[in-house]
Amino acid sequence: MMRTVAENTTNRTVEDAAITWVIAVENAAGRDATDTRGRGAAGDVSSPSLTIEVKAYGRSARGTDLWLEDRQIREAEANPEFAVYVVENVRQGDPDQFRLTVLSGDRLQRLLERKRQQTYWTVPWPVADYDADPPQTHLTL
Repeated sequence: MMRTVAENTTNRTVEDAAITWVIAVENAAGRDATDTRGRGAAGDVSSPSLTIEVKAYGRSARGTDLWLEDRQIREAEANPEFAVYVVENVRQGDPDQFRLTVLSGDRLQRLLERKRQQTYWTVPWPVADYDADPPQTHLTL
């Protein structure tokens, strides 16, 4: 019998599903992993002795750049126990179909040698503001 799973339809649900899955994978490996988002940590998951930054992709990450914050670059360059876990195929919802690639050690250091700094600002756009106006079908300034 085929089981039905709910699709992850937003960036937040994709990220949450990937982090929950990574924690389960780490715990299954005998490590006591915890979600460290929002606590000022350099990564999303602490799994002694690893600091893990999770990059969640709805589909494939093939051909994309990895976006890391300054503090994550500094941590990756200084801490040999820092890893980037790339979790792909999350949007479809079935954790059995997720794909994990672990970037750490020499492999991560080789990738970091080609890093390029980008500077940008993010401007929060709350849902209430988004919902306040109907979409425009033509410009009126």
